[in-house]
Formats: sequence, C-alpha cells, structure tokens
Amino acid sequence: MNFVVMNDSANIALAIGASTIMAHAIEEVEELASIADAIYINIGTLDSYWIPSMITLAKAASRNGKPLILDPVGAGATRLRTETSIRILREADVTILKGNGGEIAAIAGSGGLVKGVDSLGDARVDIAERVAREFGVTVFASGEVDVVSDGSRYSEIGGGSSMSRYVTGMGCMLGTVVAAFASVNRDPFIASVNASVFFKRAAELAFRRAREPGSFKVELINAVYSLSMEHLEGVAIEVRRSSQ
Repeated sequence: MNFVVMNDSANIALAIGASTIMAHAIEEVEELASIADAIYINIGTLDSYWIPSMITLAKAASRNGKPLILDPVGAGATRLRTETSIRILREADVTILKGNGGEIAAIAGSGGLVKGVDSLGDARVDIAERVAREFGVTVFASGEVDVVSDGSRYSEIGGGSSMSRYVTGMGCMLGTVVAAFASVNRDPFIASVNASVFFKRAAELAFRRAREPGSFKVELINAVYSLSMEHLEGVAIEVRRSSQ
C-alpha cells in the first residue's frame, strides 16, 4: 500500500470487517503471501526498492493461488509506473486490475489521461475488455461510472458522490474494498461488481451526512462500517455479454 493512504485503507479494511498487514520488506512478503486471503499491490509510492518486493510478492501470491489485486496508481503519468504495472501483469497471475479510467487506458496503450494520480478520462468498456483479454484478468476501471469486465462479461455501475474527487486516496480505499470482497468471493468479476456497488452506496450515504471533504472522509469510513442490506435495496446491476 502506498504511504499516502496507508492509514485510511487500514481503517476502511477494519470497517468492512477485514484485517490488513502492510508489508514492503522483500524478506517477509513470501511468508505473508502464504497466509493471506488476498494480496493487494498498490504502486502509488513506487521506488526502486519496492519494485523487486512487489514482483516477489506477486509471484508468491500466484504460487499460493491467492487472489492478487493490482492497483496501477499513476500509470500513464510516468514510464516507470506504466512499465512496472505491465511487468507485474506479465510475470504474475493478477486476478483483478483495478485502476481509474486513465490508468487502464495507459496500460492498454491508448494514451491514458492522468494528472498526478487523478484520471482525466472516463472508464470505457472497450478499453477494459481489451486489457482483460490481453492479460487474462478482470479489469475494474473506476470513474463516475465504474466499468468491470473479464473479457466475456461486463457491467457498468453508476452512483457515488462528486465529493469523492476532493479526498485523496479514494481509489486506494476502493481497492482495499475490492481485495476484501475478492478474499471471500472467488469469482473476481462478481466480487468487483459487488465491491463497486458497495463503495458507491457508501459514498452516497457519507455525502448525506457530510458535505465537506474532511468530514466526508470520516463519514465514508462510518458508512462502510454501517452499510446494511437496507441501503442496497432496489439496486439492480445488469451484466452483459461482450461482443467477442
């Protein structure tokens, strides 16, 4: 997990009922991969020390058959971030690739629009499907409308809150929720769709309680903790078959 959002992601995990350990030392990642229920690699604060550790962890997750979620934070902003993301995709069995629309487009070679780590492009079904087929993964492209595709199925999930853009690390916290869902539902497509619905409903609930960024982040954690089936009633998600 990147340094910027470590604490927030840990709190989101606890709120949803998961338990995390943040590991970066190459000496321990293989051991942790053998006991974890899911592995989430977030490249947000990438450096030359972390890259070998991430590669080792990703391969260990693959050997142990653990769901592996990759968040290519900032892919498209620099060559290092894009190339590191693609290297992990090629050298390990990534289960879910979760990024914003610009990051996913950058990995697809479509010139992703990224400013810092913020996406300037919408999530697109065609790009998500292309990346899903190329790398054999489920792609979760987040945006105003999230797109999830495993290359044969896709779904688009709307909702959420515009306040999300004013809180750093929303995508990283979403990635934590995706990892939690993937640890208990071994269909990565369904786990991703469910995580999208859950997080967008939590953001809507948080916005009803708080209309400013600082309090919104606090209420988001509260909403993740308190969200019930009552809040999800009436939600209908359409799953469509891809054209190819």
